[in-house]
Amino acid sequence: MSEQNFLQTPHSGYHWDQSDRRFFEGWYFRVTLSEDRQTFAFMYSIEDPIGGQLHSGGGAQILGPDDEYLCRTFPDVNRFWASPQALELGHWGETDLTSTPAYLEPELFNHHIRQGYQVTTTWHQGTLHDPGTQQTCRWEYSTRPIYGWGNVGQPQQSTAGWLSFLPIFEPGWQILMAHGLATGWIEWNGKIYQFNNAPAYSEKNWGGAFPQKWFWVNCNCFENEPDLALTAGGGRRGVLAWMESVAMIGIHYRGKFYEFVPWNSQVNWQIEPWGTWQMQAQNLEFQVTLSAKTDQPGTPLRAPTQDGLIFFCRDTMRGEIMLELKRGNEIILRAESHLCGLEVGGSPWKEIWVN
Repeated sequence: MSEQNFLQTPHSGYHWDQSDRRFFEGWYFRVTLSEDRQTFAFMYSIEDPIGGQLHSGGGAQILGPDDEYLCRTFPDVNRFWASPQALELGHWGETDLTSTPAYLEPELFNHHIRQGYQVTTTWHQGTLHDPGTQQTCRWEYSTRPIYGWGNVGQPQQSTAGWLSFLPIFEPGWQILMAHGLATGWIEWNGKIYQFNNAPAYSEKNWGGAFPQKWFWVNCNCFENEPDLALTAGGGRRGVLAWMESVAMIGIHYRGKFYEFVPWNSQVNWQIEPWGTWQMQAQNLEFQVTLSAKTDQPGTPLRAPTQDGLIFFCRDTMRGEIMLELKRGNEIILRAESHLCGLEVGGSPWKEIWVN
């Protein structure tokens, strides 16, 4: 089995089963430019892809430099395409092509697609323009995956465990690539950012139900620790007829995966409506603590909900974080970053969420 196959995670493919039930799938891709102290996050979504429904359609959002924001919607679900076997998807907006949407060679994409995107495990390109705000972004970059979700050289894991293969726990959530290296360029409102081996990350979620409330902490650009990636998050989600609160912390560090999930660890959190994220977890062998904060106001982002793609969460890519991992009294790592992704979403967020 090739290294690439080892790094493909479960749930990399498109989940829609062609039915008319309420359904969404969303993808998140990020590149962190440490020298510029900036981040680009690309968020794609498709809702009710059968078409003809109240909320049928796709969207593309970008959180750019200094947490600036660009969004375009794609009402025609028939111009969206995705592979059920692998991470491959795209959406055509303005184009002179009449063929069935599919992956295009980069030169053909540039020639024929005036609005849209396409992305695979190793390639990402697109062009978006918002005539209302005059925000414009174009990009082309390749990605070399380093960590999927699990130990190196072993089959990769489902972020939510084996139960995520059943539509009992919704929405599903999968980290596709905990850490990779991206090379290429992004043009934002006329300014070109070129990068070589910049930290990259990707994840996705999907399902027919929507989280009530959630939080998220993510960073793979730590000071003096180039081989370290953290993803943590939690939320209230539907399980059959009831709601449950769950959270997890996952760390990839120097070839080893440290996983703190409800079925092997005690996970606790204290999350403010905005500004401070704190988590602690321990299992039989390891303990982890993280403390993240931001003085940035954050940027409202749209998320798929029962009422369609609406502003329902707040993000910043300019958070500060302290992370510590221990085995007993032995400190395995202690790291910090000023380029941490932080998010709260859903409602209600009137007071600190303690669990």
